[in-house]
Amino acid sequence: MAKKLYVGNLSYNTSEDGLRNLFVNFGNVVSAKIVFDRDTGNSKGFGFVEMSTDEEAGAAIAGTNGHELDGRQLRVNEAMDKPRRDRDSGNGGGGYGRW
Repeated sequence: MAKKLYVGNLSYNTSEDGLRNLFVNFGNVVSAKIVFDRDTGNSKGFGFVEMSTDEEAGAAIAGTNGHELDGRQLRVNEAMDKPRRDRDSGNGGGGYGRW
């Protein structure tokens, strides 16, 4: 079963291909995604890599956590499985009805 890894402290110049190329040394990379700010299009400095197996994920963590990539020391660990927040939760306020 695939395992998702969190990769933090990425350089703003790191590409998804560069991230994938680092992790492919430890096994089959299912996906490599860098998170970008939707307003500016700039990297947020972190991303996620999904490895094919738990063993490959463990090897990737051991081999890349603390590794320097594009001048930055990476922080790599297993990604937490949190559900995404609903952006339309209705908690935006607005003050209507507060008379």
